[in-house]
Amino acid sequence: MTATAALLAFTLAAAILTITPGMDSALVLRTAAVEGGRRAFMAGLGICAGCLVWGAIAAFGLGSLLLVSTLAYDTLRICAALYLFYLGVKLLWGSLKGGQSAAGMQAPRAPAAAGPAGWFIRGCLTNVLNPKVGIFYITFLPQFIPAGADVLRFSLLLAAIHALLGVLWFALLVAATRPLARWLSRPAVMRGLDRMTGAVFIAFGLKLALEKR
Repeated sequence: MTATAALLAFTLAAAILTITPGMDSALVLRTAAVEGGRRAFMAGLGICAGCLVWGAIAAFGLGSLLLVSTLAYDTLRICAALYLFYLGVKLLWGSLKGGQSAAGMQAPRAPAAAGPAGWFIRGCLTNVLNPKVGIFYITFLPQFIPAGADVLRFSLLLAAIHALLGVLWFALLVAATRPLARWLSRPAVMRGLDRMTGAVFIAFGLKLALEKR
């Protein structure tokens, strides 16, 4: 496989993976609807930065520790599950508090949970703490490295392509919510989005916590 063919094949595979619905897209959509486009895009950038982190780890060979060490994998898995539980419970609790306004009165919009930098960190953590992403990079990237190529540089290039595709996808998701901004800003709609996203995070956390390797 030539370098050009490898890059094209990886770009296609990474694009399909990027647009597949999952926790990352749910986080960006919810943030765009409730917190605004800027914070949502920062969360998306954080997720993409997490891809670069995992790409660097895989390129330097450190990620192979997850493949051979059950303790390392389980530790990261439990940390990720706890973090997802935290995010999910926080969203659910906030939506319940928001619904306790007086009858006939609209619940005021809750202040943003974090600034742009906070959302960047939140997005990054949801990715970096997910051992499945690490395993994906360790097992998936080598298949697209042509013979004779510099493994370190080519791995980082593939991770950068994946991150760039993520940035484009999250920008599209954020833009898609803008025409619906007025409807999405209604308190009842925001509470519903928070409850749905919180339930998704808790479900992902449960799946990760109960998963056997």
